[in-house]
Amino acid sequence: MRVLRILLTATLALGASATPAHAADSWSIPRNATIVVRGHGYGHGHGMSQYGAEGAARQGLSFRQIVDFYYPGTRWGTARGRVTVLVSADTTDDLVVLDRPGLEVRDTARGRAVPLPDNGAVRWKVARGSGGADRVLFKTGPRRRWQVWRVLDGLGEFSAGGAPVTLVTPSGQHRYRGRLRVALTSGGDRVTVNALALDNYLKGVVPLEMPATWSPQAVRSQAVAARTYAAYERAHPISAAYQICDTTSCQVYGGYDGEHPASNDAVRATAGKVLLSRGEPALTQFGSSSGGWTSAGSAPYLPAQRDPYDGWSGNPVHDWSTTVRDRVIERAWPRVGNLRRIVVNQREGNGEWGGGIITMTLSGSRGRVQISGDTFRSELGLRSTWLTFSVR
Repeated sequence: MRVLRILLTATLALGASATPAHAADSWSIPRNATIVVRGHGYGHGHGMSQYGAEGAARQGLSFRQIVDFYYPGTRWGTARGRVTVLVSADTTDDLVVLDRPGLEVRDTARGRAVPLPDNGAVRWKVARGSGGADRVLFKTGPRRRWQVWRVLDGLGEFSAGGAPVTLVTPSGQHRYRGRLRVALTSGGDRVTVNALALDNYLKGVVPLEMPATWSPQAVRSQAVAARTYAAYERAHPISAAYQICDTTSCQVYGGYDGEHPASNDAVRATAGKVLLSRGEPALTQFGSSSGGWTSAGSAPYLPAQRDPYDGWSGNPVHDWSTTVRDRVIERAWPRVGNLRRIVVNQREGNGEWGGGIITMTLSGSRGRVQISGDTFRSELGLRSTWLTFSVR
């Protein structure tokens, strides 16, 4: 998984237990300096390291042992049912799909799905009419006009008896299992939502979050973590119109076109399995690489702990370095003026240099600003907050 939308709040859970910075965490910055940034890991560091999961699998650990290590104190349980996902690629107010055998439309105000006729249509659309009611329209060729087939009482939803439906978006065509529907947000915006079985949703997530060709036990651990995360989000929906999104703000979902046979096998091998805390799905955050220490999150099962599996030879981001010109930092925080000093005020307290940066101060000719390590990382596109500097 990439950066989750909860990672910023998770940092607050460190509270007063965080370790003060070392005295050496201060660097004088001359004019026109080049700053070398060295770091460990990639991502927020909470929960499972994906490279760590692969490293553990290569050492012979099972998927159960892997997830038990990264989420200590959780219990095994099951989750099934459906999930609703925002399709961010569809930025239009209407919902357009390609015709296919078995295609049907459901009026959400009536509840019953109706088969669409074999009338030569190549595309079908649900769109809001001039009177406010949704209409189902079709066209029989790319140069033909849309024709009204039926006026709905509610909103429209397309499905094809379990077969994938092809959605037409401004960025191209994408296939999805389950149902594609128009939904209204609390602000009245029309969005496209994919409603489907939880494990079918997982088939479009796992290979986009972890290489499907990695060790089967690692991919299975990813399936359990992603299923649990989705079940948690379902219990804490981010919108009245949908429960989870399809981007790195939640977990990446590519629909039917994103699936891979190997990761589909991992989903089936772990069917329904989730991790529970106090009887509810756990917040199973995960990221690319811990760098050798996981970072404390917002729950007891997301502790800071040494990670012996992350540093295997195939992990290119266990250790990393990059260079940044001082003017890049000055452009990001213009209130500083000419940057003269970087001071790390507080770190997490684990591993080399005292761990990830919690707060830091940039001082310059015009003044100074105090920022979080997460903000510094985000603004400069760095891999993690577990980093240090040298100046040349």
